[in-house]
Amino acid sequence: MTPDTTALALRLQAQEILREYLRRVEELNRRLTYSDSLVTPSPPFTASLNADAQRMAALFRDPTLQYAQEPYRRKFFLMYHRLRHNLDRIHARIDERPDAVPMPFWGYDSEQAFLEDLYLIRDSLIAHGDGAVADGELKDLIRLAETFGFHLTALDVRQESGRHTAAVAEIFAMAPNLPDYAALTEEERLNVLGDLLAKPGTPLLYCDSFSPATRETLEVFQVMARLRGEIGPRAFDNYVISMTHEASHVLEVLFLASFAGLAGRRADDGWHCAIRVAPLFETIADLSRVETLLTRLLDQPSYRELLTAAGGVQDVMVGYSDSCKDGGILASNRELYQAQQRAVALTAARGFGCRLFHGRGGTVGRGGGPIHDAILSQPPGTVHGRIKITEQGEVLSFKYQNLETAVYELTLGITGLIKASRHLLQEIPADPPEAAAVMAELARHGEAVYRDLTERTPGFMDYFYEATPVTELGRLNIGSRPSHRAQGDRSKYSVRAIPWMFGWGLSRHTLPGWYGIGSALAAWRGDDPERLATLQKLYREWPFFRALLDNSQMSLSKVDVGIAREYARLCADADTEIRIHERFRTEYERTCQEILAVAQIPTLLEENPTLAKSLERRNPYLDPLNHIQVTVLRRYRRALREQGADSPEAETWLRPLLRSINALAAGMRNTG
Repeated sequence: MTPDTTALALRLQAQEILREYLRRVEELNRRLTYSDSLVTPSPPFTASLNADAQRMAALFRDPTLQYAQEPYRRKFFLMYHRLRHNLDRIHARIDERPDAVPMPFWGYDSEQAFLEDLYLIRDSLIAHGDGAVADGELKDLIRLAETFGFHLTALDVRQESGRHTAAVAEIFAMAPNLPDYAALTEEERLNVLGDLLAKPGTPLLYCDSFSPATRETLEVFQVMARLRGEIGPRAFDNYVISMTHEASHVLEVLFLASFAGLAGRRADDGWHCAIRVAPLFETIADLSRVETLLTRLLDQPSYRELLTAAGGVQDVMVGYSDSCKDGGILASNRELYQAQQRAVALTAARGFGCRLFHGRGGTVGRGGGPIHDAILSQPPGTVHGRIKITEQGEVLSFKYQNLETAVYELTLGITGLIKASRHLLQEIPADPPEAAAVMAELARHGEAVYRDLTERTPGFMDYFYEATPVTELGRLNIGSRPSHRAQGDRSKYSVRAIPWMFGWGLSRHTLPGWYGIGSALAAWRGDDPERLATLQKLYREWPFFRALLDNSQMSLSKVDVGIAREYARLCADADTEIRIHERFRTEYERTCQEILAVAQIPTLLEENPTLAKSLERRNPYLDPLNHIQVTVLRRYRRALREQGADSPEAETWLRPLLRSINALAAGMRNTG
């Protein structure tokens, strides 16, 4: 997200919430028609009304006649015009017309000023015995303003750690009194950044010859500081650092933010921090190092002061997508589970709170699944009345576009949050004693099988690129980022998680959501009935294990071995096609068999008949679409090879191909 799009996004949000406030204020103006001959408003309300009327007198031809004997209507009338000024200013900035900003500005300087007017009206109504009226539409507006302010939703900003490291290294290189940042060890980086942050005052940048990438990185922080003043202090929530590998990656963000006045030390030696930095742990290796990284970070004196100034709550984001792509679903889920336990325990031991931020996607491989069960499957004691979860773009419409569905989904999430937080009030059972050891072994087996297929099987990545439409996904304008981290690099570590999941899903493999589970379960239990009984007990009693296997059932139910074989025939090498498809089919059958045995059910989704029926009804429509897509893919790729991407033949087949991708994504209800 560029600085310009960041500003535009927030202003569009501000525009929407201001329009809603205007509508509600206008409605209240029509309802609260009290006459001052019948009621006596409170003195604070009367003083505020008189001050507004005097200050805004220049706006009206004859201000004394506007609802002269109806104090509340008069107040709402003036509030309406103040909000109009706020909205006009937003419109002028969205349209990049600085000359159109209303002057003088009569609007609200802050969301708190708007709330104070609403509180004055509420308290005045209560004072003359009309509390029931105050508890109606006025209270609804107050709750709305308390929740959404002038920003509607707090925006998250996300950037990859390497961009910050490069920017800091460039700044250091321009300063004669600073060392070569690239040559420093991790410990030295922490010390020098901590020392710079501890110096009072906002540092100055004297250089205007930075690279475009560094200038853009710095401009993002400047935009954040400017919009916090323009729209409100709650306009931004997390600054997420993707690919956080070291503690210094967090201090780098705070150092860069200090140039915009968002963090640092004041002249009076007090600390301030208006940015909530959330390190994102994405890969298996990074998740396993959560404890080490947070220990280094929270033991750094400057960071402790800044975190305290920011509210004393450490945000930690865990990524489901890349960890699953990296090591498979079993290893990913185990590391995610342990990372949450370690993060919460460590921050508590250092005297700080911890808010977990779950980077979930639409598919099972990216943490998707029923929200209520997902929250309940979190480690006991890690949910403290708050949780933050991303929603994949394509689920927003069918979850929240309809009011009744939206209320239902939010109710599921809130009830799950309440249940998962009950440990704050009462003792709750811990995980089964054997759970950790069993899961460690299952994850080890599952990761080995998954890596053997995805990293050590000759031709596997060729199979992925040829037997799925992943290459063609890049022609759809649906992604916020490129499909690959390095263009031209076809390795597993270059392709991003969303196209990885999307490609396997469209070709009816759904491989990331289940591959390795069957082999792991079979290897751990062998022919021992007692071990099978242990797995069955864990499925009944451990919410995490149950959610894992139930979500995998959903992925398995979307597999169609026959259709997947049709996609496999798109491979240029017949040996690769047969060999890898056979491994996929064998593991699919083994996983179905093992999960049915552990869950003690005769068919997949036996305990979720609604979902089973939904999938059953969708398949007659999805299957023909898959066959059409295979045919179009074959013809489109042939046209590319023989005539080129700009040829009429390629263009002829591209449009139906992209439509088939959209249709299948909608029918399967996931893109990745």
